[in-house]
Amino acid sequence: MHADNHGEATGRAREEVEAVRVLLARLNLDPTDLTAHTGHSSAPAFAEYVPLVAATVSAGTRRTYGPYWRHLVDHWPERRLTEPTSTEIRLLAEHVQTQALTRRNSRGGRSATEHFIAALRRLYDQAEADGLLSETANPARRVPKPTRLPSTRRALSDHHLSEINHIAATTGNDPALDSLLLRFHTETACRRGGALTLRPRDLDSELCVVTLTEKGGTRRTQPISPSLMNHLRAHLHHRQNTDPDATVFRYRNGHPITSRRYDSLWNRIGDHLPWVAAQQVSIHWIRHTTLTWVERHFGYAIARAYAGHLPRGHEPTATTTYIRADIEEVATAVSALTGETHPLSPENQSPSVPARNDLNETE
Repeated sequence: MHADNHGEATGRAREEVEAVRVLLARLNLDPTDLTAHTGHSSAPAFAEYVPLVAATVSAGTRRTYGPYWRHLVDHWPERRLTEPTSTEIRLLAEHVQTQALTRRNSRGGRSATEHFIAALRRLYDQAEADGLLSETANPARRVPKPTRLPSTRRALSDHHLSEINHIAATTGNDPALDSLLLRFHTETACRRGGALTLRPRDLDSELCVVTLTEKGGTRRTQPISPSLMNHLRAHLHHRQNTDPDATVFRYRNGHPITSRRYDSLWNRIGDHLPWVAAQQVSIHWIRHTTLTWVERHFGYAIARAYAGHLPRGHEPTATTTYIRADIEEVATAVSALTGETHPLSPENQSPSVPARNDLNETE
């Protein structure tokens, strides 16, 4: 009787094990997923892990994600990475949205929420890579980003760009600096980071090119006009900037500018030009304006190279491999934009496209 009961128990156990195996197969799980790093004691606390991850990323990524990582540490300093649920993360994201600073171009805190979730995913991706939790145990993967609203930016007309340049050149406590900044962004179509990180060693006067360090730490060589190169060199001389590794754009006292200079510049321009304030125009509108002009006159491939956009893996066909523009073609576009011949333009050819008339405010 005892042997019969033991046999029945063994049979039921085998059936249960087989049922569990079938269930795991349907869920696409491995048995190790149920045991690997499930205990809270195996994962570090946010206050312990965030600084480690922050030390592994670029300076630009730290600037972007740093405030949101500090927010995590402030709210969950002792909690371990495996403790928060997706619901708790959603609630914290909503809190971040309500606490977002109201800026000129604010859109209800949606950008703050998007950046918070991106920062959290970067943190948890590293935790996965470190073997602290499995992909299926990653709560950040189950929290969607808010749908990005369509951009309100558009290309500015020649008249509007001239108005902006005029106000920058005739108002404020350093019009020479502001005019040079606008000229630099108009010619290079770079992002703010490209100007803020520009160093004297990045200027090549012979070839009239600058090396830009931008989003994600990417570096690219961008042609500029000879006159802009002369203005940049003069700026270095007048601001007594002799350190090749110091940033180029500086105040009269020698201190480097920060992103706050852009905020004050556009606030001042908006005070004089109500349409600038109403439409929340920013330096990225200048980038949009230049790239639109380049695309209309020189096509998509040169506009993409001019923008410094890297090819994406999901581009539709292999044909995109053959429509990449080289630096000489970008130099030709710069020549047409400014009305000046460029050393890298084929045979220093004169521009065949009428130059824009809004690039001559820099003194």
